[in-house]
Amino acid sequence: MTPALTVGQRHSVLLAENLSRALIVQYAGASGDYNPLHHDEPYAVDVAGYPSVIAHGMFTMGLTARLVTDLVGVGRLKTLDGRFHAPVFPGDSLTGHATIVTRSGHESDATVTIDLETFNQHGDLVFSGSAVAAGCDSPPERAHA
Repeated sequence: MTPALTVGQRHSVLLAENLSRALIVQYAGASGDYNPLHHDEPYAVDVAGYPSVIAHGMFTMGLTARLVTDLVGVGRLKTLDGRFHAPVFPGDSLTGHATIVTRSGHESDATVTIDLETFNQHGDLVFSGSAVAAGCDSPPERAHA
């Protein structure tokens, strides 16, 4: 059995280091979102006014969600919501933080609420949100090796 998640417990993980343009374009292919902001440098700079292309917001949210599923196990994530605060650019490194803010129930019925924050290498908040996970005192299931 894994140790119980307790209120105030904080977990931090490097989610992406030196995010590549190739990974952003691969995400575009996987998601079907081919908005030129994500792959067309002249459009992103000259039309949209960004210094470069930007990563998809849902890509950032997905990286942050992985922090939660790695913590509590696949299938236990019941809700996830969030807000995008700043764009993510090629070359950025992202660090996610998950803090347990509430806990109810016990043993295999334990439910936790988790506050989430993701920052870039400059300390800028790029994403914040919350998640609810259930069944958090039994061993986590893993979808990956």
